[in-house]
Amino acid sequence: MSDKASCSGALNGRSLHFDYDTTKNGKKQDEMKSRDLEKQDEEKKDEKQDEKNIEVVDYSKLEVPSSLQSLCRYVETTLKPQEKIMTFTIEKEVFGEDRSTFVLHEDITQFAGMEEIGATVVAVYMRCLFDNLKAANMLNMVGFIDPTQVSANAGSLTERSRLVANQLQKTDGEQIFMMPYNPGRHWVLFIMRAKKETVYFLDPLPGNRVVDEEAKNILNSAIKMYNSHIGRQGRKATIWKTLPGTPKQPSSVECSYYVMRFMRDIIMDPSLEFEKTFAKGKDQAPYP
Repeated sequence: MSDKASCSGALNGRSLHFDYDTTKNGKKQDEMKSRDLEKQDEEKKDEKQDEKNIEVVDYSKLEVPSSLQSLCRYVETTLKPQEKIMTFTIEKEVFGEDRSTFVLHEDITQFAGMEEIGATVVAVYMRCLFDNLKAANMLNMVGFIDPTQVSANAGSLTERSRLVANQLQKTDGEQIFMMPYNPGRHWVLFIMRAKKETVYFLDPLPGNRVVDEEAKNILNSAIKMYNSHIGRQGRKATIWKTLPGTPKQPSSVECSYYVMRFMRDIIMDPSLEFEKTFAKGKDQAPYP
């Protein structure tokens, strides 16, 4: 049996709206076998099974948007008692292929409590951002790479490089591509300009951090594949630029939220001048 529900919110004045289906737990068990890159979430869920006396958070007292308050109430009154999940369709235009995914009630309450979240939640948020790009006629300017398919342990380096290259090859090279990436218990953001053979690195952790070597190899290879596809010799090496002026997370759990906010702030500026916004010397206060 399936129930149809709707989720609405706002993004700096722009509305975002998508539908989702909720299904019984039996379907959840089947889909868990094919769920994308949720190893970290699964470990957390196993730990929670052993903690029988965890106090339930009263989300009605949290200072969160009314739409999230409503969603949390729906979790507590419907999803959790009836052991249901939320399924989402992510169209081919978003990440290059049609697929379905889902979130558990734990994913939603963890998100509302600003706890650690997994790649699927980040991907669903990017699906929302896609709607905003579409409404603003910016789809020819910004594209996305699925974080569940490229982060650590998602496949071989060649497979992940090919996935990125396939996305780049569908454009004229002028479009920027945003790729949240998790090398292991931390989220960062990469932004690619294929035509300029340039990759930008945004990290919400303080300090001068180096780029993960595996991610670097994936993106360097993807740009070489793109150059080969368009018949261009290209540079000897991809240009890598770290953007140090991003807001920095205050503790160890906010990285995924910061990466999502980076993406949102970037697309809210139609000029896409993120390089200036997050340049050196423009250190910004942590997000509220």
